[in-house]
Amino acid sequence: MKKMLQPIAFFLIKELFLFCIRLRINWRKLLFAGAIMTVAGVVLHMRFLSQPNSSIEVFQSAPVAEKRTGVSRMKKRKIDDELKVIASPPSRRKIDDELKVIASPPPPKRTPSPSLQRHIWKLSPGEALLFAKKDIQLAPIITDDTELYAPIFRNISIFKRSYELMEMTLKVYIYRDGKKPVFHQPYLRGIYASEGWFMKLMEESRHFVTKDPEKAHLFYLPYSVRQLEKALYVRESHNLRPLEFFLRDYVDIIAAKYPFWNRTHGSDHFLVACHDWGPYTTVAHEELKKNAIKALCNADISEGIFVAGKDVSLPETSIRNPKKPLKNIGDGIKVSQRPILAFFAGNMHGRVRPTLLKYWHNKDEDMKFYNRLPIRVSRKMSYVQHMKSSKYCICPMGYEVNSPRIIESIYYECVPVIIADNFVLPLSEVLDWTAFSVVVPEKDIPKLKEILLAIPLKRYLTMLFNVKKVQKHFFWHSRPIKYDLFHMILHSIWFNRLNQIQDPHSQ
Repeated sequence: MKKMLQPIAFFLIKELFLFCIRLRINWRKLLFAGAIMTVAGVVLHMRFLSQPNSSIEVFQSAPVAEKRTGVSRMKKRKIDDELKVIASPPSRRKIDDELKVIASPPPPKRTPSPSLQRHIWKLSPGEALLFAKKDIQLAPIITDDTELYAPIFRNISIFKRSYELMEMTLKVYIYRDGKKPVFHQPYLRGIYASEGWFMKLMEESRHFVTKDPEKAHLFYLPYSVRQLEKALYVRESHNLRPLEFFLRDYVDIIAAKYPFWNRTHGSDHFLVACHDWGPYTTVAHEELKKNAIKALCNADISEGIFVAGKDVSLPETSIRNPKKPLKNIGDGIKVSQRPILAFFAGNMHGRVRPTLLKYWHNKDEDMKFYNRLPIRVSRKMSYVQHMKSSKYCICPMGYEVNSPRIIESIYYECVPVIIADNFVLPLSEVLDWTAFSVVVPEKDIPKLKEILLAIPLKRYLTMLFNVKKVQKHFFWHSRPIKYDLFHMILHSIWFNRLNQIQDPHSQ
């Protein structure tokens, strides 16, 4: 049939051209007109085609002709199955799921209103803080966010709005007074590195730092307790008075030289100290101790220095390599392949750790407890590998309530078990620690294994997942990024300052 049609088609085309020549018809115009008619025919044909579902039904109801030499039974069965899949309507559940996806797109990123920013810039520092406090109380409800994971926060709506206002509003003045190494020289390694990293990033910040103290909402005292200890402490003397007097004199100097301390008696000033002695170095100056906002690793409410709601619990991050602060982070192994229920290794100081070893050292194969990790053990599995291979990492207090193991556990994807009475957990203004950690009272150390085994697997898996989600909020970056540890610490200082602001019209 195909062979017969080809010569007929050629003959008709030839006759058409001859006809055009005899009648002097412009054949180019004829071809152009034919092309237009062809396109119009295609468009009309598509317009009146039946809907996909109806065409499928027609196609499905038509009998499939099968020659004996044609499609095999196996191929026919395969084609029939495919037709059923194509023609069958989706299940109600599938439709509902798809509608949920369509109806609930991720919330768009909220950009600050230019008019709101202009309004804030026109306010005095005190007025801006009061405005921010009121605006946070009216924060829009958020249940999901592309950048934040709601279950790890106490109130994601409040945090989100407070953080946005901090970015729009906050300006920090850093006193230039004070000589190195105690001032302006961050110490970036070891277990007290948090105070150094914050100092480094704060002094480098172009966004938050202002050179005009009249525009400042907060004033930063840029000293390092670690450097203060190295400079002034006499080893084995157990005498902290030289450190206390040094800071007392420093505050007296800036209070006499500038008007800013005396305006609020220090309540808009803050310090950041991760050294165990951080709280004690403030006691010689009454206003520094009582009024200033203290971001402390040693956040012990039983000593009467740290004030919950005003002061900030600072995460204790152990940095071994300042050039690579995130080295070895992550990569915890699968839960099914974690052979250790609970792990601890460390020096025996303080009141809690000797009790731990008394009850659990060499007492249970599931509970790996060591004084220091023995060489014979570390050759087979390092300290970090132990953490990544354990379901729970025990984080007992040492001399003071905080421990670098808490953040190490989060870094190495192990659920932290915190044993330290009277300890205010880091960044607890905004983070819900019950979502990704276990807190065990010191008196319950003998029942530690029983407590851990009583946690349902589903609950444990949720906590482990949340540990991975909260990680990014404890990361130091050489160049700070949104919601990292630098910003989280600064936000907690900002947030607690807002809590102290009183509305003069409400009194």
